[in-house]
Amino acid sequence: MLSKKNKNDNSSIKSIVTLNVYRDKKYIFQNDIFKQEKKIAYNKSNFIASYINNKDVISTTITVSKNIPDSDLADIIDIRAYEELGLDQASDYIISSVESESDSEERIFHVFVANPDVLDKLFLSVKNDLKYIDLITPAPLLYKALYKREILKGDGVHCFMYFTQEDSFITFYRNGEYLYSKSIDYSLHQIYDKYCEMVGEKVDPKEFYSTLELEGLKTFKAEYQQNFMKIFSDVFISINDIIIYAKRAFEFETIDHLFIGAENGPIVGLDEYSQNYLGLQATDFNFNYNIENNEWYIDQLQFLMLLTSLDYIDNKNALNLTKYPRPPAFINRASGQFIIATTASIAIGLAYPLYFLVGSYVNDAKISLLEVKDKKLTNEANRYRKILEDKINQITMLDKDIDKHLKIYNDKSKTLIAIYNKKVNYKLKSEILHEFAKELDLFNVRVKNISSNNNIFELLLSAKNDRDITEFIKYISDTHYDTIKNIEIKEIYKGNGTTYNGLLKVELK
Repeated sequence: MLSKKNKNDNSSIKSIVTLNVYRDKKYIFQNDIFKQEKKIAYNKSNFIASYINNKDVISTTITVSKNIPDSDLADIIDIRAYEELGLDQASDYIISSVESESDSEERIFHVFVANPDVLDKLFLSVKNDLKYIDLITPAPLLYKALYKREILKGDGVHCFMYFTQEDSFITFYRNGEYLYSKSIDYSLHQIYDKYCEMVGEKVDPKEFYSTLELEGLKTFKAEYQQNFMKIFSDVFISINDIIIYAKRAFEFETIDHLFIGAENGPIVGLDEYSQNYLGLQATDFNFNYNIENNEWYIDQLQFLMLLTSLDYIDNKNALNLTKYPRPPAFINRASGQFIIATTASIAIGLAYPLYFLVGSYVNDAKISLLEVKDKKLTNEANRYRKILEDKINQITMLDKDIDKHLKIYNDKSKTLIAIYNKKVNYKLKSEILHEFAKELDLFNVRVKNISSNNNIFELLLSAKNDRDITEFIKYISDTHYDTIKNIEIKEIYKGNGTTYNGLLKVELK
């Protein structure tokens, strides 16, 4: 990744704060707990991170010759971004990029551009309260953390569809690398507006979002279900158009996995629309990160922001569009360096005569403290070894008990299922024959004789026209496919007079 931002010393960071500036929500990760806070005060030990919606940034792909030295890359990418995106030369845009793997003779960079006015509108009030924002990254790049943490395997093409209150966007990754992203005009707020337009009145927002989040497209409320079906049909038509474009532009044939999520929780029923409109099996975008939190559901982008922040703290490996970095550490400031140099010069002149005397006392004190700690730690280690042995024995006993009860449970479960199937799902043969009798009249077919053996029935059919018999057989095959295992008639022959006969053999499931 290329970025012109300063790299600060993060060794003093004690907690991570993630922000959703669009909904004014703040989360803090501290002491292995991730939770929402109503207000967060300035604290220089906090790492502050947020994301910017896909619709609020401009992105493009730029190719650069591999012969260009790394020291010139940032400037060249900036110039190319202004030229290719037609940016206003008078404005100082925030530009950052991430390199994509390439087998060609040119290097490929995904470039993201943020308008400083847009950043100020979204983040300036937060910056005034918290004094700085360490990381602002485009929302589509947050999914990269799933591959770095090996939550998802980076093989094939993955497609992510995510609905937020202000923006809904689709993102493609190939082999764990960002490929392309596109916003659609169906944010949760826009979906609400379209629904109100359909019903011709402004409905209660709380009721609307509650129905969408808890019942989704499978709601029993007829007015909601009908309009949801119309809206989300248009949503998936838009998604299909984007997928068709991406396949052509980035030369891939299939999508291996499709994930669909929403800011307030998965929307019920979207998997069926994905199957019908896209021919893809969708999975809820709701990952368990094994992080303790105090809410039934947390916006998945906040979790991804947390994972991205952890990676950024370790190695600055994330695209950053912030224009509000924290002030440099005291040691890196010109005034700080002057004070440190002056103090060090004085200290060196005074410290040398006392060095050996003080050193002797210090070493003796350290040795004494280490001996006390060693004894204490040895006793504590022995105590924990004994506890561990006891716990291992308990676990072994409990595992045996679990295996025993699990076998009992499985046996009883199989018995209950068998009883249930016999009592509930079994369909009487008389009912099936009664249905056949009604359908015989529809096709002017008569039965001369019926015989049965277990689940096999033989019916001697008679009709004035052999076509009536064949249409009857086709009808029951299409209608009763769920109860008929096999149906066959060897021949239809003309009997005495003008009637046609045939022996029909039906085997029930």
